[in-house]
Amino acid sequence: MHRTTTPTTMRAVSQDAAGAPDVLKVVTVRRPDPGRGEILVRVHAAGVNPADWKTRARGVFADGTTPPFTLGFDVSGVVAAVGDGVALFRPGDAVFGMPRFPHPAGAYAEYVTAPARHFAPRPEGLSHVQAGALPLAALTAWQALVDTADVRPGQRVLIHAAAGGVGHLAVQIAKARGAHVIGTASAAKHELLRSLGADELIDHRTQDFAALLRDVDVVVDGIGGPHWARSLRTLRPGGTLLSLLPPDDAFPAQEAEAAGVRAVFMLVEPDHGGLRAIASLVEEGLLRVLVDAVLPLEEAARAHALGERGRTTGKIVLSVAGA
Repeated sequence: MHRTTTPTTMRAVSQDAAGAPDVLKVVTVRRPDPGRGEILVRVHAAGVNPADWKTRARGVFADGTTPPFTLGFDVSGVVAAVGDGVALFRPGDAVFGMPRFPHPAGAYAEYVTAPARHFAPRPEGLSHVQAGALPLAALTAWQALVDTADVRPGQRVLIHAAAGGVGHLAVQIAKARGAHVIGTASAAKHELLRSLGADELIDHRTQDFAALLRDVDVVVDGIGGPHWARSLRTLRPGGTLLSLLPPDDAFPAQEAEAAGVRAVFMLVEPDHGGLRAIASLVEEGLLRVLVDAVLPLEEAARAHALGERGRTTGKIVLSVAGA
């Protein structure tokens, strides 16, 4: 193992039980060591995502892990050590990534370990805070629009909650693919979304997108419930409804099949190639991440409270190493 000098303990945000944001506490724990094929990353910034506060409230990860645990998937930082067999990075490299998702990654901490290929070089010109806001949301948008829907020039793409963490990045990725981009958001956010490339905007508070739109090729929906069936009505035959939420009884699978529409749930995955593609878009000036708030690690509870209000534009980020 090759490393720089690192402490044997670290600060991390932990919770001992399910509950409200105030279950999140800063503790001192043993710093992990990278295993074979893994890297140890000194975390400078950690993005905050809906998956984090939902896991906190439920008190269990998707893989069944229960408290005590440390939340967080989005990481931007510097490689502190590499395990045996790692040739991709060296100590001192600036990286960003979404390690281990949906299994616990422990990003709300001063150090994380994960397979080297769950990371990529941090995009040139981005701060750690900006890079820490990107991975989960940008990979979700990339894997939905590119890997799953294969969006092509001229297609009509509808993005719900277009000013949100995933939404504002999906708008830009769809635009970079040459699509005609339609977004739903409150009227106050329309000007911002036009600056990101949206071609049409619908005020979800005063307008019914299902009555206004037809012949849409792809819908990206992170809202669920009645939105699924209503979105289905906007799609042309052969179109794709991409849900970012697990299907429940409201998911219109049979209706989609009858209408000749593909309706699928997509769960984001760690993706070295996707991260590099996202970094390229950033470096080409085709993708920028919006950061709504930056809070210190000690204020993780406040970050969750802000996120759960559902009024943020872009992402909330925890500054871990003075980023």
